[in-house]
Amino acid sequence: MSAESLCHYLRAKVSGAPHGDKRALFALRNEATTATIPFILMTGLADNAGMRHGMELGADDYLPKPFTIEGLYAAVDARLRKAATVRAEAERRLADLRDNISMMLPHELRTPLNGILAYGEILTADAATLQPAEIADMGQVIYQSGRRLERLIENFLIFAQIELLSTDPQKMHSLRRKQTALPARLIQEHARKQAEEAARADDLRLELSETPVPMSEDYLSKVVDELVQNALKFSESGGTVLVELSQAPDAVVLSVSDHGRGFSTEHISRVGAYMQFDRTLHEQQGSGLGLTIARRLTELHGGTLTIQSRKGSGTTVVARLPNAPAK
Repeated sequence: MSAESLCHYLRAKVSGAPHGDKRALFALRNEATTATIPFILMTGLADNAGMRHGMELGADDYLPKPFTIEGLYAAVDARLRKAATVRAEAERRLADLRDNISMMLPHELRTPLNGILAYGEILTADAATLQPAEIADMGQVIYQSGRRLERLIENFLIFAQIELLSTDPQKMHSLRRKQTALPARLIQEHARKQAEEAARADDLRLELSETPVPMSEDYLSKVVDELVQNALKFSESGGTVLVELSQAPDAVVLSVSDHGRGFSTEHISRVGAYMQFDRTLHEQQGSGLGLTIARRLTELHGGTLTIQSRKGSGTTVVARLPNAPAK
């Protein structure tokens, strides 16, 4: 949109309307070509209520009347510098994302793909000489490799999605307004599914309060899936995996505890997008993205994810999210 057309657009929105500023800003924020333009609200409502109203409309800055030309220049310069900083951070994140994916994606995809191709080749070439039990075993390996490949692709796509989302202030604002009003059943269903797939349904214990969680159902499901799967992966069959949802004075708390081998302090400090713990000692499936996805989703919603663990004593992962706003 050119400067001239933008002026006509604003004039049309404001002209004759008692709440023209609100309508114009709302229209700009919902137009793809103007959504990220910094907006300085100039108004004679020079009190706290007026300032708060301006910010609620989505303005980036607030300039009370009367103001000097120097003050206007300074406000514009500050907004432009901030926009440049946001763009630079977005470009840095995109560069890091490209580097990480280009380094790790080929290797991680090749591992399950090799199993699918190898057994597929045997079945194609030697099907007539194979016993039914052998064919069934190979089919099971192909199925499991396919599921692993599916989860890998899903996690890479989600990781890329949330990293891109974190660079968009408008999408972040929309993200943090969503919530799961009745989370207990959702958490129960996803935790039980993970336990059943690991053949450890009897090891799962649930203590869930029905308290609203300030996160969409899709993202909450993903956090639960990754934390429970991680607890099952790093603990032995017969050991309890406890999933709790509780209400703290200032936050909603989701925690998942196990009695597995635990992580060292060094490992906890190195939790990253592609970190896999003790790969040389313990065979693990997946790219190591799960815990990082859970952490990033928690952070994007204004919360924190912490890991409390000791070698040989088990692990507790705690996601704390700010209380859901009243609707």
